[in-house]
Amino acid sequence: MEVNEFKELVEVIAKLRAPDGCPWDREQTHKTLRPNMLEEAYEAVDAIDSGDLSNLKEELGDVLLQVVLHAQIASEEGAFNIEDVAKELKEKLIHRHPHVFGNTQVNSADDVIVNWDKLKQEEKSYRKSVMDGISKAQSALMSAQKISKKAVKVGFEWPSEESLYDCINSEFEEFKEAEKEQDKEHMEEELGDILFAVVNLARWNKIDAEQALLSANKKFMARFRKMEELATKPLTEYSFEEYDVLWKNAKKELQKDL
Repeated sequence: MEVNEFKELVEVIAKLRAPDGCPWDREQTHKTLRPNMLEEAYEAVDAIDSGDLSNLKEELGDVLLQVVLHAQIASEEGAFNIEDVAKELKEKLIHRHPHVFGNTQVNSADDVIVNWDKLKQEEKSYRKSVMDGISKAQSALMSAQKISKKAVKVGFEWPSEESLYDCINSEFEEFKEAEKEQDKEHMEEELGDILFAVVNLARWNKIDAEQALLSANKKFMARFRKMEELATKPLTEYSFEEYDVLWKNAKKELQKDL
C-alpha cells in the first residue's frame, strides 16, 4: 500500500502538539512561530539562488512544517484545519485560471496577469483603496515595489523615464538641504523619498529591487572577504587610499575566479 506522506506528516505534527507530545511544540502559537515562517522562507530562497536542489527540498520541507503547524494550531482553536487551507487554495487557483478551467481565451502571460488582477479585485471587493492589501510584515523595499505597482495600475505613472530621473535628482537635492539644516527627522524623510524613487526606477525597467539589493549585498560581502584575505595588516590600519587599492585588487581577484 502506498503511504500518504502528507497525511502522515499532519499526524506527526498533531502528535507533537498533543498533551503527551513535545513541550516546545505544545507551547507554540501563531505569534511565536512568526519569526520561523520568515526565516524558513528566506532560507528556501537562498537554496533557490544557490541552485542546490537537495537543499531546496529540505528547505521547502521546513516551510511546509510552518504551514502545517499553523494549521494544526488553528484546528485546535476550532478556526480551520489543513484541509480547509488546501480547499481554499484549490478554489482560488481554479477561479483565477479561467483560461485553464473555464472558457476564457488568453494569448500571453500578460493576459493571464490582467485576468488574475481583475478576478482578485472581484474577490476583494470589500477593499476601498488601491493601497489596501499590502502586507505590513514584508520588507520596506518589497512594500515599496508593491505600492508603486498598485499606483501604476490605475495610471499614476511618470510620463517618461527622464522625468523619473529628474524626480530622483530632485530628491537628492532635497536631502542635501535637509542635511544642511541637520534636521535628522527631515533627513530621514528625504532619504525615504530617494529610496522610494529608486524603487520606481527599478520597476520602470522591470528589475526586482529586492533581488537587486540582495545581489549587491552578496557582491559587497564577497569583495570585503577577499580584501580581508589580501590584507597585509589589520584593516583598521589602512588609509582611505590604501583601502581603495585593496578594494580594486579584490575585485580583480574575484573576476579571475569566475
